[in-house]
Amino acid sequence: MALVLCGSVWLAGQTPGADATTSSENDGWFERVSRTQAEQPHWITPLATVTPRLEEEFRFDFIRQQLPGGGQNANFGAGKGLEIIPARNIEVILTVPAYVTHNRPGAQNGWGDSGFLVKYRLCASNETKGNYILTVFFATSFPTATHGNGAPHAVFTPTIAAGKGWGNFDVQSTFSVGIPSAERPLLGTPLAWNTAFQYRVLKKLWPELEVNSTFWPNGTLGGEKQAFLTPGLVIGHIPLHNRLGLTFGTGMQIAATRFHPYNHAWIFSVRFPF
Repeated sequence: MALVLCGSVWLAGQTPGADATTSSENDGWFERVSRTQAEQPHWITPLATVTPRLEEEFRFDFIRQQLPGGGQNANFGAGKGLEIIPARNIEVILTVPAYVTHNRPGAQNGWGDSGFLVKYRLCASNETKGNYILTVFFATSFPTATHGNGAPHAVFTPTIAAGKGWGNFDVQSTFSVGIPSAERPLLGTPLAWNTAFQYRVLKKLWPELEVNSTFWPNGTLGGEKQAFLTPGLVIGHIPLHNRLGLTFGTGMQIAATRFHPYNHAWIFSVRFPF
């Protein structure tokens, strides 16, 4: 129902949930950001699922993955970085290359890929009017990694994301396809479907369960699929100074399918919204 409402409003050229007084050309940067965020639900960003909401923050994640045979990877940064809202309905994420360490023979530590992501919010309504959102993304990663700690080619990832809330409960979901710039018959075009279920407790506690799935319809992994269940807890937003705040959370990805390149991956995320 939320998607039908969003589609109708988008075609009509309106955004439900917006105040009668919309942002003007005279607004400063932070005034525009505040107006834009006031038009959408005020849920928390999940640990693994990219939120359809527009955020302005700096984010750093740490992930430790348990590999088959007892090895481990540690990912410092996890491709997160600076998130800004340069215009109404638009967010840009500038990812900082992660640093990846290994403790298995033959694997070298090094930097991951760089890239960016652009969101365009098609429509949204905050908790007082409808509590839903529909957004499209376009992400690009560049093969800047060292020692094989990233993709061999640039990858383009169009995504559609939606969310709906009912009181303190919300669901946020994304569906995307990864399109490599070269060697597509080898690498394939994996489909990713992530969904987060959250419930707000005591205003600042957000226990959640995520389902993070990837399907390979083609390529060398054609026919394979993987799914992780990710229970976690996110805490925030905690005010620090003026607009600056703190949000943090942790959880674990647990493999739920036979095929999985890693298991029991700890995720720790810290964000500084402003």
